[in-house]
Amino acid sequence: MTMTPCRRKWKGTMTDRERFNRQMHYQPFDRCFNMEFGYWRENFKTWSIFVENGVTDNREADIFFNFDRIEGVGGRVWMHPAFEETVVEETETTKRLINADGLLAEIPRDGHDTIPHYIKSAVTTPDDWKRVKEERFRRDDPARKVDVDALKRRHPPNRDYPLGVNAGSMIGKVRDMLTFEGLAYACFDYPDMVEDMVETCCVLVEDFLEQVLGHLEFDYASGWEDICFKSGPIVTVDFFRDVVAPRYKRIGDRLHAAGIDLWYIDCDGDVRPVLPYFLESGVNCLFPYEVNSCAHPGELLGEYGRELRIMGGVDKIQLGKGPEATRAYLETLVPLVERGGYIPFCDHRCPPNVKVEDYLYYLDLKEEMFGIPVGVQPTLGETT
Repeated sequence: MTMTPCRRKWKGTMTDRERFNRQMHYQPFDRCFNMEFGYWRENFKTWSIFVENGVTDNREADIFFNFDRIEGVGGRVWMHPAFEETVVEETETTKRLINADGLLAEIPRDGHDTIPHYIKSAVTTPDDWKRVKEERFRRDDPARKVDVDALKRRHPPNRDYPLGVNAGSMIGKVRDMLTFEGLAYACFDYPDMVEDMVETCCVLVEDFLEQVLGHLEFDYASGWEDICFKSGPIVTVDFFRDVVAPRYKRIGDRLHAAGIDLWYIDCDGDVRPVLPYFLESGVNCLFPYEVNSCAHPGELLGEYGRELRIMGGVDKIQLGKGPEATRAYLETLVPLVERGGYIPFCDHRCPPNVKVEDYLYYLDLKEEMFGIPVGVQPTLGETT
């Protein structure tokens, strides 16, 4: 199916790749990079603009709204094979199933978006981990082999969009496998087991990077670590500093050797307690930067200066309040966009409580404020 954009692309004098790289390196750029993180599954069923135009997922939505293009590549850097998803019990309102990470989970029967209720993990002791590691974390698994030639054909050096490389997860996926509560206990009950899990994650990422770095021209690296909530990280800061950060440093050294100096981490919640260790390890960009569980993006950008970048940080709560609140909030972001190192978009998937007309107003307002006319582009990124 060919997706026809409903909006024209923002005007500009640079390619998407040039614009992204210059904006995120505090260099002059023509206008703001235009992107969004996406939408809840319910949005594709309830927003009339999606239903009536056959838009069914976030990839199609990016094309439909004519956002700037950004791509990424990754490999098998986690469990493989995954557990077979199996429904073990059903009621009128819920399903209990074994998910891909081996967790017994309870989810709504109607499938609406929510965090599952995790009941039991397949890994609770070192013996469990030894068995699962041998079965599902083999470094010599043929499925971990990357078809580099196919990637090079898909993403040639003369492309006009930024391309990222996935640098995996050191502890967030471990949390997925053990559960929030399980990881909290395991760090104290079985610290050696958890460290071996982190080391395994690191080695699998290193194996992947070994195959692709130097063969494709990457503009950034990305990672995923949903290990924070509104009160900070779910592991102790000491554990993060002593166990997780050194593995990040190893990954960062490889990225820097390949000329990649922009590395974002997708981590919700209040990242401030562990941010210094992210930065020391080479991670220098936060994504999608949830405002209500952390702080206004201007606070951290002001504190860390050009050492830090942020992507996201548009408060979804304000979008849900309507046009007046949306405009008031976006106005606070204007100086951040002008200084560079910051790309504004909704601070997670846009929820369905945001009205379609209010979301379209938000997109129009973003263009008005940040899709700067070409004639004034020399000033962008030159402020400090």
